[in-house]
Parts: sequence; C-alpha cells; structure tokens
Amino acid sequence: MFKPTNLLIIDDEPAIVKVFEKLAKDEGWTFASASSGTQAIDMLNKSAFEAAVVDIALPGFTGMQILEYVKQNQISTEMLIMTGVGSVETAVQAIKLGAYDYFTKPFDDINKISNAIAKAMERHRLLQKLKQMERMEGDSSSYEGIIGKSRKMQEVFELIESVAPTNSTVLVLGESGTGKELVAQALHKRSRRAGKPFIVINCAAVPETLLESELFGHRRGSFTGAIQDKKGLFEEADGGTIFMDEVGDIPPAIQVKLLRVLQEGEVRMIGDNSSKNVDVRIIAATNRDLTQLVGENKFREDLYYRLNVISITVPPLRERSDDIPLLTYYFLQKNAKKSGKEIATCSVDAITALQHYKWVGNVRELENVVERACVLVNGPVIQARDLPQRVLGESFYLTKEDGHSDFSKFSYHEAKEKAFMTFNRSYLSSLMRSSKGNISFAAAKAGMDRSNFKKILKKCSLNAEEFKKSK
Repeated sequence: MFKPTNLLIIDDEPAIVKVFEKLAKDEGWTFASASSGTQAIDMLNKSAFEAAVVDIALPGFTGMQILEYVKQNQISTEMLIMTGVGSVETAVQAIKLGAYDYFTKPFDDINKISNAIAKAMERHRLLQKLKQMERMEGDSSSYEGIIGKSRKMQEVFELIESVAPTNSTVLVLGESGTGKELVAQALHKRSRRAGKPFIVINCAAVPETLLESELFGHRRGSFTGAIQDKKGLFEEADGGTIFMDEVGDIPPAIQVKLLRVLQEGEVRMIGDNSSKNVDVRIIAATNRDLTQLVGENKFREDLYYRLNVISITVPPLRERSDDIPLLTYYFLQKNAKKSGKEIATCSVDAITALQHYKWVGNVRELENVVERACVLVNGPVIQARDLPQRVLGESFYLTKEDGHSDFSKFSYHEAKEKAFMTFNRSYLSSLMRSSKGNISFAAAKAGMDRSNFKKILKKCSLNAEEFKKSK
C-alpha cells in the first residue's frame, strides 16, 4: 500500500525550511518542501502528505489560498498555518476554513510545534482509517468472528491456525472481556471436530454442589433430587470440544476427576461404578494466574501441566489500540440497527478519546460504551460528548479557569477544549440544581458512580451545599 510523506513545509525562507527539516529528521518523519504556492499545489496534487505547514505570506498563491484549495478539492492533508505576530486575525480565519492549528513566527517553543504536527498526523491517519472502514463491505477484518488487524491479534490468529487441526489441549489466557470464548470457538471451527458439538461451561458460575453433576452426569437416586439419569457435558461433547471457562475456580475434588478425563479419556457419573470412554478436546480459559494458584496449593500442578499443553494469550485492548477504530465501527454498525438510527461513523475526537482510555473491561466494555453512544447520539456521527465521562477523562472537565475567559489567547484546540469544559460545568450545575444538591441522585442521572462524580464536582469547583441552599 502507498505510504504518504509525513510532512510538507511550504515556505520561501530557507532558514525556516532548515528548522523543519532538522525537526523532521529528529522525529523520524519523511520530509519534503516547497518554496512557492504554485509548487506546493502541484506537489499536493501529485503526492500524498499527512501534514503540511504553510506560511501565510508566499509568492504566487498565498497560504490562505492554498488552504482554500486543499479544502475545496478534499485533499486529505492536515494543514497547519505559520503567521507573523501581527497576523493572528488571519490565523483565526484560517482555523475557520479548516486549518488544524497555527503558530506564530519567530518560534519560541519548537517542542510545542512538534507536538502540534504529530497530533495533526495522528488525526490524518485516524481519518483515513475511518474512511477505509466506511468503505468496507462485509466483515473483511474478522477471523472466525474475532475483529482485529493489529500485530498482536495476527499472532493470535496464526497460533490458532497452527493449533486448531491438532487434538492438543489448549489453555486460553487473558483478562476478562478480551474474547477468550471467541478464541475457543475459532479453535473448534478450524479443527476436524467442527461438525461435532461445541459445549461451553463457566466453571465459576455453577455452584460447587452442582458442578460435578454438570460435567460428569449422575445416576438416578445418587443424591437427593436425582430423579432420573442425566448425561454430563463431557458425554454430550463426545467427538467434539468442551470449553471450560474460569477453570481456575474448579474445586480440588473435581480437579481430580478432570485430570482422569485428560489422562485416560474416561468419565464416571455420580453414583455409577463404571467409567465411560469419551473423545473430547478440552479448551480451558482463565483470567487468573494458575502458577500462583499451584504455589498456593489451590490448583493441582499435574492438572495445570495437562491443561497447559498449548497456551494462547489474548492481549488486553489497551495493548492493541490500533484495533479500537475497527472494533468501534463494527459495534456501531451492529448497535445502530438495534437502535433504529442511521449512524454513519464516529468523530476523530471520539475515536481519540476511545484510544486513550485504559479499558479495564476490554472489548466487552468497549461494546457497552458504543451501544450507549448509539442510544444517546442525536445525529449521524457519534461525538466525544456522546461517550461516558469516565472515557473522556479529566482533561474534558473544567479546572478553576473562569468559564468566561477570553479564548483568543489560546490555540484553536486549547480554546475548543476549554469551551467544552465550560459546557461540562454548565451541565453539572444544571444537574445539581435539579437534584437539589443530592450527589447520589445527580450521579445516578448522569450514569456515573458517586465517588467519581464527587471528584468531578471538585474539579469544577462546584459545592453541593450551595445547591441545597438554592431555591
């Protein structure tokens, strides 16, 4: 696939071009330059650039005319404007025309400029990724129902391809919500057992008194309530695969019987004197550290080694953030249909917020967040404001800065963030007034937990007691 040049500098002063050339070299960016507006437009038409820094005062086409040309012709390059100290009004006009940011000459902080260019490049890549996803037909990024194109997920897919045709026992490791059951399903679908049963049991969800009966079955009269013979899940899965989720929660007495299944391929019903042979592949999963449980004598060491013939670790979502736009778009399409709305995509600000969040609940939490956004959104595009406060983070909230400050002293993006913060303070104030200062009630209406809500009130310099006094 064609890779665009990172940075284009459009300026007729060689000294300025040299500054950006050195900056690009230090940052590892590919670099090109143009000394006139005419040359710049020719280069923008013939080549792809992620970001371009353009001086307002240029021979031929002016910087403003180049910006207008880029926007009118839907050239995807993110534009940043350079202007003299006395031309701030022109820069503000450029922002209105679609420039990503601006800075003044002479430069006082090259690191600030470098950060602005890097963010512009990141925005360009996100926009390109979103456009690519909108053009996607079918589920081209799905491997047996698992969404992901990141290197870490490709490694998981490659391991599944290698392991699936064998009869080896597999231990799937990973945090809650990463998709361990989907990995087990993929292993079954890619195996020679694909036409046979795929049985799932969550070992932590079944009471200990019932787990043995569920797995191995029982004979009529073997215990109170056993009114008839009942096959266990191992018998039902004969010829196929059984997926044992949360295997680390199996009590010691049942671990012994599970070990016999793995060693001998035999199961014995409760109340039966004889065993039956079963041909079952076991795929186990856990989010617990089994080696630690072995060390604490809570999990049999011999069973651990029988289960851990092959291990597949599913990475947490925070370690494959490149997949977040893809997953978001997949869940958006899925939930837009459920909500009966025509939702086309997410804004770049929303995707950026999603990529910067830590995702303790992983893919399961992301799906929940996108479903919520699809319910709340009032238009075809999910914006950052449609996301939960915990995802947006503290940077979206007001500090003690006066909400009526003159924003003109800030960059466009700093001003936009502060304006959004002003909205948050207004929203919280309105919420607290309608709740008569009751934090618990206000937090519930906002869909937040009380402790986090209190932190945000403090961040916004809002005192609940004042709202209790107001009429």
